[in-house]
Amino acid sequence: MKINAYHIDAFTDKLFSGNPAMVCVLEAWLPEEVLQKIAAENNLPATAFLVRTQDGFDIRWFAPEYEIDLCGHGTLASGFAVFNLIEPDWQEVNFYHRSAGLLRISRHQTEIVLNFPVKNTVACELPAILVEGLGMKPKETHQFNKERLLAVLETEEDVRQLKPDLSLLKQLAHRGIIVTAPGKTVDFVSRVFYPGKAISEDPVTGSSYCLLVPYWARQLNKTQFQARQLSQRGGEVRCELHSDHIRLYGKAILYKEGVLFLD
Repeated sequence: MKINAYHIDAFTDKLFSGNPAMVCVLEAWLPEEVLQKIAAENNLPATAFLVRTQDGFDIRWFAPEYEIDLCGHGTLASGFAVFNLIEPDWQEVNFYHRSAGLLRISRHQTEIVLNFPVKNTVACELPAILVEGLGMKPKETHQFNKERLLAVLETEEDVRQLKPDLSLLKQLAHRGIIVTAPGKTVDFVSRVFYPGKAISEDPVTGSSYCLLVPYWARQLNKTQFQARQLSQRGGEVRCELHSDHIRLYGKAILYKEGVLFLD
């Protein structure tokens, strides 16, 4: 079996930055354990798998260790692959995911546009282990379904210089930790950590903006934002808040394309 595959850097227009993903186009779904092995072999933050449907593609995303429930950069990379390599005449594409549902993707000039659900956070008590693990005290903490923890710091430099103790942070019940602050030349900055996973800091995390955009909309009293993720690779995201969803605008660039051979 041969699988066409595209290695794409998402949320950037420069190679070796943004968040890398492999997009694999399948004729039909393979067993889940095979999909997971392919993602582990790719060893990228995400591998997206596409299967064509009558009006778009079914989509699934895998990290090297587990399946992802919603992946922004994997979706953006998949949109880039469809618009530039698979169906270059298309202006829109529907991706269907078994739990995330319908994801409508379009192109706007040189950008790929994602529509993702709003995830409103609620204020929560500051865990002592978070302060110890971050090495500083956030001025606010919020959470979404006890799954994602949002820690608000004072300045962009606090976020940039952060050197968290991941061995401490993985003791938290939350699967992911988002750290954010107001930006100097953008509206806000952030970093995203998954302390218990092999890739402990995500380079650019599209799904985190489902929480970040509604939070900063309340703080800044606006609905359109320019954001930056301050990981080592870095990435730029333009985002908007709408009534029941957020809209993310991002660029992407092809690094390599090839064929995977499966016996």
